[in-house]
Amino acid sequence: MALDRKADDIVTMDMSKRSSLCDTFIIMSAPSTTRVKAIGEHINDSMKKEGFPARCREGFQDAMWILLDYGDIVVHVFYQDLRKFYDLENLWGDAPKHSFSHSK
Repeated sequence: MALDRKADDIVTMDMSKRSSLCDTFIIMSAPSTTRVKAIGEHINDSMKKEGFPARCREGFQDAMWILLDYGDIVVHVFYQDLRKFYDLENLWGDAPKHSFSHSK
């Protein structure tokens, strides 16, 4: 879904042994707020169509950091400079990670 809208640097993090809030973080970024919003809307709409509406959606107005909470999975769509600032991958540095990228 996120790759369809050209999300950059997609990383999944196994949070199951590190947080009681969720099992997985999915983190991605984009170089513009327009793309951040498009990615967030696409994920939200696609998940809703599949029968998984978000429990919580935040950040669509400014589109600097969109958070979509699906219970066991929390999706973070960042404007790329804000992602570097918050650096969730290093904050939870001991969490197992898996990266995805665009096919060439």
